[in-house]
Amino acid sequence: MAGSGLKDVALQGFDKSGDYDLHRPTYSTTAVQELLEQCRVSGIKRARVCDLAAGTGKFTEALLKQRDEQYEIIAIEPHDGMREILGKKQIPHVAVLPGTAEHMPLEDESVDVVIVAQAFHWFATKEALREIHRVLKPHGCFGMIWNIEDYNAPQDHKATTEWEGKVHALTWTFYDNEPRFRHQAWRKVFEDQSKSSPLDLIRAKEQLFALPLGEHVEAFETWLPKEDVWKRYSTISHISVLKGEERERTHQTVIDALNSPEVETNERGEVAVHGKTYVVWTSKIPEDGRASLTNVERPGA
Repeated sequence: MAGSGLKDVALQGFDKSGDYDLHRPTYSTTAVQELLEQCRVSGIKRARVCDLAAGTGKFTEALLKQRDEQYEIIAIEPHDGMREILGKKQIPHVAVLPGTAEHMPLEDESVDVVIVAQAFHWFATKEALREIHRVLKPHGCFGMIWNIEDYNAPQDHKATTEWEGKVHALTWTFYDNEPRFRHQAWRKVFEDQSKSSPLDLIRAKEQLFALPLGEHVEAFETWLPKEDVWKRYSTISHISVLKGEERERTHQTVIDALNSPEVETNERGEVAVHGKTYVVWTSKIPEDGRASLTNVERPGA
């Protein structure tokens, strides 16, 4: 679920692939529908979909659940453990292939859409955008989606409940200079494109995708036993690698927050976990479209 070579933190953080598959949430039908509509493949029979950094197939399965498009899905995943779990699921109409965001085993202009679920922040680089641009058909779309719990949200996010605020504060105590959604640095690769002026004959050629990005945010709530909240929290890559006393201390902090007097539980003793699903999309600017940008006459020429 990272770029070329897989960063060590990603390789280690997602090494517990079975736990990731078991405890990470799936995607709501409404969020999936929004993304597919905006990427112009909703209702399109047998559209070719590249599920890049497919992981264990959380989004791959959502692409087919209660849908009748019969998408032809190419699921690309660099992490051996995750790819093995996905392959064993034997999902119909899905080809599971090794590859990275910078080196996809696909022909030029061969897919209708590239979708990255829960992972683009790992490889938000110009090299990845160029490769995504290469494999997309002219005017094809690039979609991204993230499930982000309150405790893993950007630093200025106000948590829904007090316990989630405590765990959110805990998340931000870890020194972490690795790419995360919550840092919002993944946006920069797109923003850098907007710095290219249509009057700049060289830099205009670097704009690969349309701006501004389309965005849709959907709140979610799910009820989990307290220990399952910890299990989900511990699938965050920089938490999953913790060991010994540090892991135990982190676990205890989460459980203490969940056992605070103000925490409400349902009749089964479960607590509500809140978050937001972020849906983001853009469309490819084809070669002829980018070339036209360079033909704008300079003032005074």
